[in-house]
Amino acid sequence: MKQDTISQDRRALLQAAAAAGVGGLFASTSATALQASPPTPSGSGAPRHDAVLFPPAPLAQQPYQLLPVGAIKPTGWLRRQLEIQAAGLGGRLDETWPDVGPDSGWLGGKGESWERGPYFIDGLLPLAWQLEDPGLKAKAQRFIDWTLEHPWDNGMFGPRQNDDWWPRMVMLKVLTQYHELTGDARVIPFMTRYFHHQLQAMPARPLRDWGRMRWADEIISVVWLYTRTQDPKLLELAALLKQQGYDWQARFADFPFKEKVDAKGLQAGVGDAVFMQDRGQEVHGVNHAQGIKASPMWYLVSKQEADRKAIHHQLAMLDRYHGMPNGMYAADEHLAGLSPSQGVELCAVVEVMYSLELALAVTGDAPLGDRLERIAFNALPATFTDDMWGHQYDQQPNQVECSLHRKPWTTNGPEANLYGLEPNFGCCTANFHQGWPKLTASLWMASRDEGLAAMVYAPCRIATQVRGTPVEIEQSTDYPFRQSVRITVRPQQALEFPIHLRIPAWSRATVLRVNGQAQKATAGFTQLMRRWSPGDVIELEFDAQVRVERGHHDAVTYTRGALVYSLPVGEAWVPWRKRGLTTDWMVYPTTRWNYGIVDAPASVQEHPVGPVPFAGKHPAVTLQVQGRPVPAWKAEEGAADPVPQKPEPAKDEPAVALTLIPYGAAKLRITAFPRVPAAT
Repeated sequence: MKQDTISQDRRALLQAAAAAGVGGLFASTSATALQASPPTPSGSGAPRHDAVLFPPAPLAQQPYQLLPVGAIKPTGWLRRQLEIQAAGLGGRLDETWPDVGPDSGWLGGKGESWERGPYFIDGLLPLAWQLEDPGLKAKAQRFIDWTLEHPWDNGMFGPRQNDDWWPRMVMLKVLTQYHELTGDARVIPFMTRYFHHQLQAMPARPLRDWGRMRWADEIISVVWLYTRTQDPKLLELAALLKQQGYDWQARFADFPFKEKVDAKGLQAGVGDAVFMQDRGQEVHGVNHAQGIKASPMWYLVSKQEADRKAIHHQLAMLDRYHGMPNGMYAADEHLAGLSPSQGVELCAVVEVMYSLELALAVTGDAPLGDRLERIAFNALPATFTDDMWGHQYDQQPNQVECSLHRKPWTTNGPEANLYGLEPNFGCCTANFHQGWPKLTASLWMASRDEGLAAMVYAPCRIATQVRGTPVEIEQSTDYPFRQSVRITVRPQQALEFPIHLRIPAWSRATVLRVNGQAQKATAGFTQLMRRWSPGDVIELEFDAQVRVERGHHDAVTYTRGALVYSLPVGEAWVPWRKRGLTTDWMVYPTTRWNYGIVDAPASVQEHPVGPVPFAGKHPAVTLQVQGRPVPAWKAEEGAADPVPQKPEPAKDEPAVALTLIPYGAAKLRITAFPRVPAAT
């Protein structure tokens, strides 16, 4: 009888898939989930919540899988960064911002009831457990308990003030993390009931606006639950989400957005209605950030190689027409072209990071890790005050003033690059919290060959199981400020398994040793297969050379390893208005910024990594270069003009030494410079 039921469900699934235009996707019936450590059964027969589970057939076999949330704890400079976040807006936002305060709709109140509560908890939850902070755990628990204890009769959940699918996509990600941390038995039946309701309701109430553009964010949770229950209805739902969702792969196949968006054309609608129209949604920067994950996530269902590879073309198009030196693309609300004076929204930064973290696991393509590090170690810290009590909506690579001006934004208002509580719009205030915690949760992953993989380098400790044996790993490093990494492997007992090490493409002569013995390292992933004994040590020395990259108008940017470097501009911080526990700030330049770069060797100086890792006053590493003033390069309404292509340096001023610091440490900065000849 049970087998008959499974067969009937199988036929129904195939029929639904065909109706969704994806016939034949689920033909494989290969065996159970691959696991880095086989789950031990609980009393209910369910897998252990802390086991590493790879998606089972008929889903694609991905090469890597994130470890359960909580398996990785930050140490060193990374822990200090997370502690700064917890002591600032990241841990205390609910105390000063009503949108996630006691009256939040996600706590049963009458306040904001859409995306901001879920956004806040999506980052607060992993932060609380990574720091083992009881106060932060209690804050997150209130939102989770209210959500789980107040389902609607039909299976829907969340505030009754709206029935939008989109904010629930975010809360589902929260629930998957929460289950991995606690094993709370309420989560799986709760999610199952909701997904069954959604499958029935979506034909009459399809995805719209934000949910339509961001449908891949729900695929994450659908796959997560399918991995644990093998409920065939979930694959029907995945097919329906794809059918109703925006086709990101098709859009990038013939990418039409090759210039800065015409704001006047976008604003042809009435008021904010433009954001709900297709054109406004198609060029929205955060939609692109979340759309980057659509093809790799759908590959898990389709198993089509074109879906697995599509992310690389998407990134290449964004780089070609909107690329910025910090690894992002210009999108100050909407796609904004190539000038480094354009900005990018903080929400886009953390969402691109999350998309890359998932895509790195699904595809196993090492260049995605290179880009993830570039964004995480540059664009992410750049957009916060050192104490993380203030953030920007938009950051600019060439950012010479943060004040109330309307230029050079596409559709944003004059507060866009101020540092404060909620400049321009509050989505980033709620959403930025996921950046550092989710990066921490992605530093190491399980590999499909029952091993472990170092994906991003930062100081941390890992506790997991490999082939049924407890294994601890300690990764000691000041990377990206330094280039050495020491990895100590401590299995409970001697154990043979592979360790994969991501070797950045920029490191051309990486030195790799195991217990002092040299090993061969190649760009991409290097696999070390051996019998590991407690206390074995892996040592990495990356070859980080100073490199000069060319950009828009032949501008030059300096990089070394994962870090981008900028000329810091003197800062005068002027309070604009008090906002509860924090303040909104304008920042004005106090030093000259309009320099061109002379073609001459750069020198590197290393300094201690201080208590604030990305502090501008005490940078951990600096570059010395040569520059000459370019008087004709000016600013208009607080924004640097585009980099001049053939600048005339000041004839009566010789070249001077310029000290560049990590991009993330400079709050006013020049990152892309014109090239000038040396003085004659």
